[in-house]
Amino acid sequence: MDPSTSPLLTDLYQLNMVQAYLDTGMAETAVFEFFSRRLPKERRFLMAAGLEQALAFLEHVRFGSEEIDWLAASGRFNQRFLDYVASFRFSGDVDAMPEGTIFFADEPILRVTAPIAEAQLVETRLINLLHLQSLIAAKAARMVLAAKGRALIDFGLRRAHGAEAGLHAARAAYVAGFAGTASVLAGPAFGVPLAGTMAHSFVQAHADESEAFLAFARSRPKDLVLLIDTYDTEAGAERVVRLAPRLSAEGITLRGVRLDSGDLAGHARRVRAILDEGGLQSVRIFASGGIDEREIARFVAEGAPIDGFGIGTSLVTSQDAPALDCAYKLQAYAGRPRRKRSESKATWPGAKQVFRRYDGAGRMAGDVVSVEADRQPGERLLIRVMRNGRRVAEAPPLAEIRAHAAAELARLPAELCSLEDVEPGETPYPVEIAPALRRLAEIADGRLEEDAAAP
Repeated sequence: MDPSTSPLLTDLYQLNMVQAYLDTGMAETAVFEFFSRRLPKERRFLMAAGLEQALAFLEHVRFGSEEIDWLAASGRFNQRFLDYVASFRFSGDVDAMPEGTIFFADEPILRVTAPIAEAQLVETRLINLLHLQSLIAAKAARMVLAAKGRALIDFGLRRAHGAEAGLHAARAAYVAGFAGTASVLAGPAFGVPLAGTMAHSFVQAHADESEAFLAFARSRPKDLVLLIDTYDTEAGAERVVRLAPRLSAEGITLRGVRLDSGDLAGHARRVRAILDEGGLQSVRIFASGGIDEREIARFVAEGAPIDGFGIGTSLVTSQDAPALDCAYKLQAYAGRPRRKRSESKATWPGAKQVFRRYDGAGRMAGDVVSVEADRQPGERLLIRVMRNGRRVAEAPPLAEIRAHAAAELARLPAELCSLEDVEPGETPYPVEIAPALRRLAEIADGRLEEDAAAP
């Protein structure tokens, strides 16, 4: 079984629920929505990502003979369940925010409308796909805002929490505005541009640093970037200056040097002076090594001569806020609104829509969450992306998704661009629950109380 495609990559309770729905004859249409209950204090906004993988999963999810045999042998499930999964195909509708869209707490970014067993069965994998990429996209977006046009490259695969997480993080970061990734598979899988330099081990394996630089340059002359801090950063820069005429004579153009340790801003200033004095004004300085958005912002504010950054652990783990309090909850069943009323986890019922207003300068001014059929001023953020289990249109090119994300970041008000934590009670952006949705909640509560009181 391939873990990335097997429908058994789910929680046991999803399978338990499917059998229970089948055994009790519950087959009517349900509405489930995926949303974040609240934002981490370290985030003033989130960015929707992962929809492409979610839709691909819904289109192609199947129980193969190996999975069905295992389920039968487990002894956990009856024949009705086994017959159901043997012919399972997702047949529902999906509405979602386009990838790259900015969103906030209580705003659904994906809605599934399908027979209840179908909608239940796909819950775990949908959360798994949407949570990770939305988490990473939001982190990457903060770095893009902090970098103010400087190139950012994802270096995080080796520190990611698993292979798929690293791969999807590369995609999400690119959607949010990163220039590329060092993760090779993201190239053929998604079309993300690849970027990489050299390893310290290559320098260490040579008897002389200059010899290592020359050997690497001859082996990899295109887009040449040399790693100069294996021993002494400034001495490495001086060796690059001495080597440059020889490289030029061989038709090799040095694009940049990389710093990976120590006082990056201080080293960058000294290296810049060495390169400029040696006539290498066009050689760029690239920095890596435990960098996050706050450090990027500091480097930019201080005027450090760093032209680009490689970001690893802090990106792919979303180190300061490593998870979202997100959920995929039932909002309607059999034509009736449903809501959860648990303490601190209450939901708003019914199929919903998010309406976004903009100010005169085109900046985001406020959102309204209401019932789908309501009419509110502003842009409707959720659109139909799947009908009867099939996409309504081809997947947009990644470049188009990336352009949408860039446009979203350009429309952020200044208070959302801040990297400061959100203080208790602070509301950086208004999200209003519409009267129509509040009335629907009252109706749902009233029916729940009536049902509970019925003999």
